Amino acid sequence: MDTKVISLRMERQCLINKADVNEYLKLYRDTQPGQNVYWNGFGEPPELSFRAAFNDIEFNRTRQLERKLIKGRFGGGTLGWIEPCDLEHFIALYRKPLAKPTEIQLRILELIRREGPLNIQRIKGETGLLVKEITPVLHRLQEAFLIYEDQYDGEWDRGWYKFEEMFPKINPDKYKRHDALKTVLQRFAYRLVWFDAAMAKSFYKIPEKEIRAVLDDLTAEGILTISGSGYMLSTDEKLLSGYEPKPLKFVLALHRNDFLYKAHEHILKDLAKKLTDGLPYDHEPLQYLLIDGEFRGASVGHFRNGPYDLNDIVCDLPDPTSRKDEIVDAVCKANYGKMPQRFMGKEL
Repeated sequence: MDTKVISLRMERQCLINKADVNEYLKLYRDTQPGQNVYWNGFGEPPELSFRAAFNDIEFNRTRQLERKLIKGRFGGGTLGWIEPCDLEHFIALYRKPLAKPTEIQLRILELIRREGPLNIQRIKGETGLLVKEITPVLHRLQEAFLIYEDQYDGEWDRGWYKFEEMFPKINPDKYKRHDALKTVLQRFAYRLVWFDAAMAKSFYKIPEKEIRAVLDDLTAEGILTISGSGYMLSTDEKLLSGYEPKPLKFVLALHRNDFLYKAHEHILKDLAKKLTDGLPYDHEPLQYLLIDGEFRGASVGHFRNGPYDLNDIVCDLPDPTSRKDEIVDAVCKANYGKMPQRFMGKEL
């Protein structure tokens, strides 16, 4: 990829100069829905790893308490956190209406509307249903934006509200999905500088046909410009003509909920498979290696509750040993100091 694009992308991701609070709020808005650290962030606030000049977990914990971040189920039912001002956009993007509600769905929805807010144990007591029967119903009602799970702290005993009680001023039908996509794809373009339809599909979990229709509109309107097999903001095309790329020399081990990973997930799964083919030990990708602004490998092993099994580090650099110390150090930092067992198949 062009060095100018990579450099500007790293700037826009706040990976060259870390974000202060004002820039962080802009970055968070553009990369929503925010998520916590993959696998080991259960119950924790969302985090934009390596990007903030302050403790953004605690910052976002406060935002949760103040309801400045709200929880929802978005692409593919994935949990995430968005800012309330963008709720109508995300309803348009991800709402799954109850076309054919089941008896249990209607029963629980009516109970919450009549007596809510209710936690799961209260719903169990009122209905006689098992928790394993109740939970998927709540999740489905949540995807329909009919109820809201008020997770304002890290506790597990959370209240479920009727949606309109929590958000009385929200109009769920304010935007069509096409129009909401036009808004978020411009933000996506700004933070990635260059992207293609497959990257947008990977991140937003929306059919590529719909994404391409919006990209065609944005291009026709002059907001986006076609660049090779992808797109960039027309303003960025002009900016890059006189842009001087910054020198990049860093290694970061990014978790699998990171914005950059999610936008490249379709590519990175294939990369990991290629680099780990035939390994005789567990080699599920744990983190992906961002080296000088590009994904070049992964730490692999086995996820556990607690320290992961760090079985190996694999990468596709021409001379991996020349960056070995940096890469191993980055993986150790992402795993609370734990040392990987191997580097490129050789024991450490």
